[in-house]
Amino acid sequence: MKRFIILALACPHFWLTAQSTNASLNEDYYHWIDRYETKSGRISPELFTTIKPYQRKAIVAFGDSLAIKEIFTSKADQYNLEFLRNDSWEWSRVESSTSRKSIWRTFYKKKSDFFHVDKEDFDLHVNPVLYFGGGKDSRQSETFFVNTRGIEVRGTIDKKIGFYTFFFDNQAILPQYVQDPISQHPVIPHEGFWKDFKSNGVDYLQARGYISFLATKSVSLQFGHDRTFIGNGYRSLIFSDYSAPNLFLRTNVKIWKLNYLYQLNRITADVNGNVGGSLSNARYPQKFFAFHHASINIGKRFNLGLFESVIFSPKDTTKSNYFDFAYLNPIIFYRAVEQQFGSSDNVILGADFKWLVAKKLSLYGQFVLDEFLLKEIKAGNGWWANKFGYQLGAKWIDAFGISNLDWQVEVNAVRPYTYSHGTTYGSYSNYLQPLAHPAGSNFKELVSIIRYQPLPRLFLTAKTFLIKTGQDDSGENWGTDVLKSNKTREMEYNNKIAQGNSVDIFFADFTASFMVKHNLFIDFKQIIRKSESSLPAYNNNTSLSSLALRLNIAQRTYEF
Repeated sequence: MKRFIILALACPHFWLTAQSTNASLNEDYYHWIDRYETKSGRISPELFTTIKPYQRKAIVAFGDSLAIKEIFTSKADQYNLEFLRNDSWEWSRVESSTSRKSIWRTFYKKKSDFFHVDKEDFDLHVNPVLYFGGGKDSRQSETFFVNTRGIEVRGTIDKKIGFYTFFFDNQAILPQYVQDPISQHPVIPHEGFWKDFKSNGVDYLQARGYISFLATKSVSLQFGHDRTFIGNGYRSLIFSDYSAPNLFLRTNVKIWKLNYLYQLNRITADVNGNVGGSLSNARYPQKFFAFHHASINIGKRFNLGLFESVIFSPKDTTKSNYFDFAYLNPIIFYRAVEQQFGSSDNVILGADFKWLVAKKLSLYGQFVLDEFLLKEIKAGNGWWANKFGYQLGAKWIDAFGISNLDWQVEVNAVRPYTYSHGTTYGSYSNYLQPLAHPAGSNFKELVSIIRYQPLPRLFLTAKTFLIKTGQDDSGENWGTDVLKSNKTREMEYNNKIAQGNSVDIFFADFTASFMVKHNLFIDFKQIIRKSESSLPAYNNNTSLSSLALRLNIAQRTYEF
């Protein structure tokens, strides 16, 4: 913690331009931005969409630039544009953001804010967060539910410093397929510390927050505790928002056609004693994640990015409380640093791209390289350390000529033992959860997502996931679980994707959401999940139906 504070305070003290907070990660919200960039057929100069979350100021500038080009043609499109502007009205200043009738002339004077302050030197937005939902699970006799209450606060001081905090308390009974893995790893997906609630439920808090600065017109800095997502796909193979929020220091440089991100995260290596709320007397072991990503817009339709990351810790079994300060260098080749000092840290390289093939059609992809030997790849013998993964996807906007019907198809595949390491201090994980894809490694996946907005306030989404993976029986390690030491691998050669005890998962989710008021939704959800395997623990079928009311929070999803 001290190192992060020192680094944050060492940043420049003169901020030259108005600062913005981020729009919280939300797949439905962020889909709109992808939709309209793809519909325009031109890469956005305001946003580099590979790096998420986006700044609110940039989202408004993006919407305004496309509005001039008459991209928002349907009633639903115009409604979405108005929503984006109203949601960040401090940057758009549109008249439509003002409520027709406030409460006691104090609350909801703006459609998007329960309470706000709008002064020259101080901007404040306060909103309640609610999520009440429940339903029936075919594998449970009792009703599963979620009960969430919280608060979201954001603002700026002197237009130079931005701040954000999001805090909520939860009690829930999770669907059975979400509960099943907890017996193996005592964590709640997406969350950190938790404790038991009654006989079969969980109780947990979540807190996120950060401060933002602009060092120059082109250089922004953030320090806080939140999530990050890297990529243009529905899944990310390098850094996703699947695991618990974590501490970060982020520097982003956007200039000309270039964008450069450097980020340092402190993450949790292990969770000693956290089973149903019990705590060990010792602090949880920590590790660090350093990441940088450089991308360039080539022409008006193509973006290419290169990235590198390293997982390291001063407290693993090979070091004596030595912190590798060389990884704090934002412009360096991590693999060279690792080799220079004889380190065994976990370095991953990769690349991504986005190509707007034509108006309304885009292709994207991602490739991660954990480790390989060229001679072993040429030999084609399935050497265990040829570890890599790839993603390829497409987005079709207004598919089949139907307005506001969008279709996304994505393929993901990761070889066995990718992201793993010799110890938990080097595994590509945070709080016993994968940092990238929720399936870990040793899998292949086909994703199909159809979104339709027939009316401005009605959103229909159909998702299908076909996942083939190989799981471990007792005492085995076929390369799926990134937490297991790759020193316990089953064999040196003849390794292939989905090896081990085969598990075939079919996951289908149909959701109908209606926006009653700004960011107030009623969700109906139907999920069918089928898992077929020779292992009894992975051989089951699930059918879930649920209804939820949520305010100022994204849908709670467990898509694995």
